[in-house]
Parts: sequence; structure tokens; C-alpha cells
Amino acid sequence: ASNRTSSSGFRPCFFFYFDECVFYIQLTAEARCKLVSWLIPVHKHFRLSFECCCLAVNIMDRFLASTPVAADCFQLIGVTALLLASKQVEVCSPRISHLLSLCCDVFTKEQLCNLECLILLRLNFRLSAPTLAFFLDYYTNCIEASQLVTRNKGDDRISRMNPDPKMPRQCSNLAQNVCELTLADYAFNKYPPSLTASCALRVANELLKSKQGLPEHETIHSHEDQWDSFVDELCTQSVSFQPTGNSQHYEGDSLAVKDDSYKQSLVQECKDNLKLLVSLNLETLDVMSTM
Repeated sequence: ASNRTSSSGFRPCFFFYFDECVFYIQLTAEARCKLVSWLIPVHKHFRLSFECCCLAVNIMDRFLASTPVAADCFQLIGVTALLLASKQVEVCSPRISHLLSLCCDVFTKEQLCNLECLILLRLNFRLSAPTLAFFLDYYTNCIEASQLVTRNKGDDRISRMNPDPKMPRQCSNLAQNVCELTLADYAFNKYPPSLTASCALRVANELLKSKQGLPEHETIHSHEDQWDSFVDELCTQSVSFQPTGNSQHYEGDSLAVKDDSYKQSLVQECKDNLKLLVSLNLETLDVMSTM
């Protein structure tokens, strides 16, 4: 619950696309995109989790929002953030020597350790943060639990409408690939991770159904399919980090989400931007699905 109610304090407060909000000139949106795009395969090289990757990007963004740095230090910041994230969520962390070798040994161990201490001080040792990976896993578990409860009640409607019990995990895996694309695009940082994750599930669900060639009446809008309805509710009733004064709980909603948590325009904007991002990276998604 704490992850769902305090995420606004863990999102960087600067935006690259508005001149009046830029705190430093050295890091541009393009430079950040290159850094994160490089960091993603690095985390896969060390077989680190998606949660670790998301946390590393979050740590990096929060540090850069508070500390002006030189352009030639960006790569060192990336691997240092990844090291801190791995210490937070992984059982084993990569060796410092291995991380530095990926930077062509331009930096020393002493420089990395000093930067590690500086990041900890700037962030007040608050490394944990709500991430896309957390919400994807949370939503998927909720959907699977909901389906399990329905089956235990003897309702075979789920079996008829969703013959594949692996559907939630397949959708979650595809949504994770979609979310991975958003990490490098700072435009998505204005959306809370809960909203981006829920919209990614919605887009992933639509992609899977289109690949299966299902008819129109069995798409995401079908109210006969509990899986579709649940994903749809995640997208339109995402948990609010800045709840409005006039809010109400939906009865029977296992997430206990609030009405008016997000303005409908923001939800639609996030979904539209995700669909655009996916349309521009269909080949990349196909490659990611085989990895």
C-alpha cells in the first residue's frame, strides 16, 4: 500500500522538454535516452531483474534532478545507479570491475565508490521506490487471484472465455517489454508508474488478442470476459498518488481504487502515447519477446 500512495515523492521533478524547468544544461533528453538505452542491455548482460533496471533508472533520474554533473560522467552514473539498485533488490550484485570494464575502464573503482556515496547522500539513503515492475507484478497477481477465486466458486465462465490459463503472465511479459521501451523516453516520466503499468497491460492485452485473430466482440471492451474487464479497470481506475477531494470507492473492486484518481484525459493520453511507441517499435518488441 505504501508503494501505491507515496510514489510522487520518488519521481524526479524536472522535465527536459520545458526550458523553464531545466535545472542543468549538460543532460538532454537525447543524452538520457542513449544512457538508458545502453543501461537496459547491461542489466540483461548481468541477468538482473526488470525491477532492478527500473529502480536503477529511478535512482539515476532522482540524482540528476538534484545534482548538476558533467556530460562525461553520465555513463559512470548509470552503472553506479545499477550497482545500488542491485544491492537493494538482488541477491548478488555485479562486480565493480565488471561494471567498469563495460565503460572501457575509463573510470576507476575509487571514482565509482565516491559517486556511490554521493548518490546515497543526495537521496538521503532512500533507494526504494515504486516502479513499473512493482505495479506490473502487483496487477498480474491480482488478476490471477481473481481468476482463481472465480474458478474455486465453480464458475466455468473464465475457462470458456480464457482457455489459456497462462494468459495473465503472457500479457504481463508483453507489458513488461512495452514498459521497458518507456524507460528511455523521459516523456513518460510525467505519468505515475501505476498508470503506465496499467495502460501497458491494456495495450499488451489488445496486441495479444489481435495476434490471436479474435473477433471484435471478444476484444478488451467485452464485459463477458473477466480478464478483459479487470485490465480495463486497471487502466481507467488506477490508484491515485494525489487523490482528489471528491472520490469514491468502487464496490467489489479488489484493488480498492478511487474514482477520479486520474483525469480521463491523462489516462487516454498515456494509452495513446504507448500505442504510438509500440507502433514505432514493433520489430523491437518481436525481438524482445524471443529473448
